[in-house]
Parts: sequence; structure tokens; C-alpha cells
Amino acid sequence: MSLIEIPTRKSSGKTSMPADTERRLYDRLLAEDSTVDRAALDFLRRQLSKAAALSDDLPASAEELLQWSETRCASVAAEYADYLEQRQQGAPRRYFRNKSHALYFILHVAPTKEVDGAWLAGLLPQWQDPRFDDLLDTYLEELGEGVPRQNHVVIYRKLLAEHDCSDLSGLADEYFLQGAVQLALGRFGGQFLPEVIGFNLGYEQLPLHLLISAYELAELGIDPHYFRLHVTIDNASTGHARKAVQSMLELMPLGEERDEFYRRMAVGYRLNDVGKGTTAVITEFDLDHEVIAMLERKAVFGRHMHSDYCRIENRTINQWLATPGQMGEFLSALERKSWIKRGEAVEESRFWRLIDGSDAAMFGVFNGYEKQLLRDWITQDCPASRPRPYVRREAAVEETFDDDADLLNLEAALADKPAAEQMALLMPWLQPQRHWRPAGLFATRRFIQLRARLR
Repeated sequence: MSLIEIPTRKSSGKTSMPADTERRLYDRLLAEDSTVDRAALDFLRRQLSKAAALSDDLPASAEELLQWSETRCASVAAEYADYLEQRQQGAPRRYFRNKSHALYFILHVAPTKEVDGAWLAGLLPQWQDPRFDDLLDTYLEELGEGVPRQNHVVIYRKLLAEHDCSDLSGLADEYFLQGAVQLALGRFGGQFLPEVIGFNLGYEQLPLHLLISAYELAELGIDPHYFRLHVTIDNASTGHARKAVQSMLELMPLGEERDEFYRRMAVGYRLNDVGKGTTAVITEFDLDHEVIAMLERKAVFGRHMHSDYCRIENRTINQWLATPGQMGEFLSALERKSWIKRGEAVEESRFWRLIDGSDAAMFGVFNGYEKQLLRDWITQDCPASRPRPYVRREAAVEETFDDDADLLNLEAALADKPAAEQMALLMPWLQPQRHWRPAGLFATRRFIQLRARLR
């Protein structure tokens, strides 16, 4: 039976509940909701049906995959060399017009990045089968092999925190679709093995946008470590891209099932193209729109917080904030009153001085990303306000978590247990919801040690 023909549960005649939004399903999967399986399975089938209708660039047979991957990697390298040559000749940045644009990208792809590697989590029970070694090695490397400074989710969360843009509550459902896909694949890895392999094959191929993003983020003063890390580990020579092909060849069945396995793998590969992709997120950014939309969201909370002392063009601030849709005109009024001076350093604008600095009247009202939006909108890229390139700092001393309650409980549960029993206790802590936490990092290190010992 092919993937798309897998039957769904028959109707009981009762009115069915509406399907979860991508955001709600994502949150339920991360919350380890024990009732989410049916919804996640239905969601995954719907996305795979969409993927089946897409085209791809895969070769006709599995035997050609290695050459295909190497050729693709070489093509990306050549395109990147051309990009660098253009930049050296004075071409502007291709992706990010300013720092707020780059932070918009980092924020809006966060739901996917915060579940990095999740599609492979369901394969952990296969740790004794050598055919799964390349896939499990890939997953464990996504987890940083239990080292905090190498764990991809830890790295990304620190990047968001550094720029004060960790709040994902304002993101639309569409930005959670790919993360929900990855979590659902990880939950049903055994049932959808060909699709997991195909998704992994696509995800681990080195894309041009990764190289360009890393380069331009550094120019804008943003640490590109997360993105550069993927450039190195996803290479087609020894990295995840090559392991993705090798695992495909190791796990393909012989005989009549081979063609069907390859067909299903190709559908999983195309699953990478379902939903909004990286370049689509980058190109959709509009600074004017984002500034006004951000202020509209703030207006809901601020419309009763201001005194009537200050008036802008005969209207109090509360009156300006009271009716939705007025923020564009409000900004224009602030410009006319010289509270905002476009094209100059932000310090020249009275409005900025009200929101920036610990002594500012509205200190804490805007987070780091929101202030960067306002900064770029006000300055209009005037030379005095351009960010400095990122300079790599000394690595921080690794944190210790000896007093973490989950870690202490896990260590107690493992005590005096045989190695095989320990493996069973450790695996839940290697799941996407937990692996980046102190107990999960410890569990990852212990899992790797025991896996090597028991093989």
C-alpha cells in the first residue's frame, strides 16, 4: 500500500473537531501532549499529500544519488563564489537590507530552528542496528553530542536571546508549519521511514541561502555561528549530506519493494518544499509595514496607559492609540512635530529618547527587535547608524547544572541500572522537547557512551 493510500479512521457520524492550526499542533507536540498522535498523524498525511504533487530534482535511481549530491554541492559552491565576487566588486547585500531585516528572518524561522533535527528523533530505538548509524550520528550531532555550545537548539536560543527577539507569540501559523512537519516525522519515524530518509536527504543538502545568510549576518553584527556550523557539517564529502545518501542506500529494501521505497523517499524529500521557505521569509520583509504592524500590536496594550498631558496635533496619545489603523498617521504626525527626524541618528529624535535607555520614560516597552525596527526606519541607513561587523569573542566558560532537578532525578533513576535499561531511560531525554535542557544534554552524552560500549 502506498503512502497516500494509507486509510484514515472511519467517521463515527459525529461532527469532527476542526484540525489544529500549525501553531497549536506545534505547541502540543512540544508539550508532549499524550492525545496529539491522531492530530499529528492526520496533519502529516495532509502535508505528504501536498508534497506528492510537487516536482523534484532527484535522479531516477538511488545509485545516482551520491553523484547527484556532489554535483549539487559543487554547483552551490560555484554560485557562492560568484556572489562573493559580486560583493567584492561593490554589489549590495543580496538578502538583508538592514539589521532589522536580518532579525526579522532570525525570528520568523525560529519555530523551525528550535526543533532542529526533530525528524530523526523517532529512530533512536534503532540504535543497535548498524544500518541506522549514519542517521543516528546525524541526529546526535544536531544535539551537539550533549555539549551545550554545540547543541543547535541551545545555539539558536542564545542567538535569539542576545538580540532580545525570543518572543514568538506574534508569529502567524504559517511559520510553524515546517517545525510541525519535523516534529510529526520524528513522532512517527518507524511508520514513515522512507519519508524520514527523504526529508533528511533534502534538508541536509547544502543550500546557497545558508552561505549567503551567514556572510551577511556577520556584516550586520549578528553572530553567524549557527549558520556557519551547518555549512561545515552538511558538506557532501564527509558531512550530513553524504551520510544522508549512505543511509538511504543502507536501508533500501531489495526486490520488488525497492521502487516503492524510492518513490516514498522522494515524497519525503519534497516535504522540505511544503510551507514557507527561507528565501520567501527573507523577501517578504517590508520595513514600513513591519513598523506599523508592530505599533498596532502595541497600541492594544498602551491605549489607556498615557496621561492626557501630552498632545500631538490636538489629540492625546490615548486617542491616537484608541482606534486600530491609525499608527501610520501617528508616525507622520510625530515627524511633522519633529519628534522623529528621519534620516538622522536616532539620538536626534525625541521619540527615541523616550524609549531607549534605563532612564527613558518608556523603558522596557519595546524589545530589542522592535527597537531595531524603529532604529532602521528612523535612520534610513544613515552612515552613523550602520551596525559594525560581527567580531567573534572568546568562548564563554561552559555552564554547569549540578543543581537542576530533572538532572538529579535522571541520575538517580540511572543509578545501579544495567546499561540496556539505562538506554531505555535516556531516550525520552533525547527527544526535541528535552534534549537542549540540562538533563537532556547529560542524557545525550551518556547515550553516546553506552551506545559505543554496547555495540
